[in-house]
Amino acid sequence: MRSAITRRPRTLAGCAAAVAVLAGTSACSTASSNAADGSASGKGRSGKVIQVVAAENFWGSIAQQLGGSHAHVTSIIDNPSADPHDYEPTAADGRAVATARYTIVNGIGYDAWADKLLSANPGSDRAELKIGDLVGVGPGGNPHRWYAPADVHKVIEKITADYKKIAPVDAAYFDARKKAFEATTLAPYSRLVSDIKSTYTGTPVGASESIVTPLAQGLGLKMATPESFLDAISEGTDPTAKDKTTIDQQIKNKKVRIYVYNSQNSTPDVRAQVTEAKAAGIPVATVTETLTPAGASFQDWQVRQLKGIRNALAEATGKK
Repeated sequence: MRSAITRRPRTLAGCAAAVAVLAGTSACSTASSNAADGSASGKGRSGKVIQVVAAENFWGSIAQQLGGSHAHVTSIIDNPSADPHDYEPTAADGRAVATARYTIVNGIGYDAWADKLLSANPGSDRAELKIGDLVGVGPGGNPHRWYAPADVHKVIEKITADYKKIAPVDAAYFDARKKAFEATTLAPYSRLVSDIKSTYTGTPVGASESIVTPLAQGLGLKMATPESFLDAISEGTDPTAKDKTTIDQQIKNKKVRIYVYNSQNSTPDVRAQVTEAKAAGIPVATVTETLTPAGASFQDWQVRQLKGIRNALAEATGKK
């Protein structure tokens, strides 16, 4: 059975009307919806609510929690079954972008459709954040920056700074939201990252695709799977026989201590490797590309996955 997210060629097909959305006549069917509204601890002075559009819900979740009652965040990709790579925007998406005061796009070739939405619906006073530009990763680089803990903190800093520029009278409010988010809300995530890195640095791991690479780097783990295989699965192309043989041997000879795979993109090759890993007694952990279950917060999603990886590493190494 194919996974919920199925890779297709990176083209934006059939929704030109959605990009030129102000005409309001698109026939595309997938509607966007709002990210869960973060509760506010106290009120800012202006009472202004910043209209925010995030291309993906993992960034939208963070943006809403940092904005509290002074931000209303719409995440275009908020369904675990939608593939952010080749999503086809709707008329509702375009209307949201056209009225947004602030937009957040991943970039790095991950969501080119979002760039088209922005250019088709210009806003003279709209502030725009492109994550790839912020963290210094250009075209051809690994786009999965929400799995890089250091980059997540850079995004938190930037969103807060941008909110303060848009509504300077509420700067103290946004600073307080950021402080609480990092010190309390995100603390379990940060502790897990630190604990895994301090305990398991250098442990060789296998993975199904390049979404795992930034996380492995952030955790200090050694990625043993050939990069060409990781990229092929991420991009929806066929991996080489050589790479598959290499991975088979790594699993057979236990050259990897755990295997991590994206359960939203479980191809036949990946399923075969998961089966081989389990048969060889290699613990398996899962990640997903977007927030799961639907409506989950960024931190709850990440903490659940990090716990799975930590438990797999503990089982494999005997270290606690």
